[in-house]
Amino acid sequence: MPALNPQEIDRIIEMAWEDRTPFEAITFQFGLSEAEIIALMRREMKASSFRMWRKRVQGRSTKHSQKRSSEVQRFRSSNQSKLG
Repeated sequence: MPALNPQEIDRIIEMAWEDRTPFEAITFQFGLSEAEIIALMRREMKASSFRMWRKRVQGRSTKHSQKRSSEVQRFRSSNQSKLG
């Protein structure tokens, strides 16, 4: 797993919680595999919050590019601000 600063960890957690951000977007931006993202979430969150997150994203089609509708061609919501 690459060394991450606190701001990157916060951004990864934020992206992982977003319903429409696929794991592949986090992989593209930060170089983490889905398993590494899950491990980071487990390490950084309270146990109850992690369980809630896992229940929420497990099997969710929007969190996996291959399960998404082919009409969705972007990593970020058009409403999301552009990060510098």
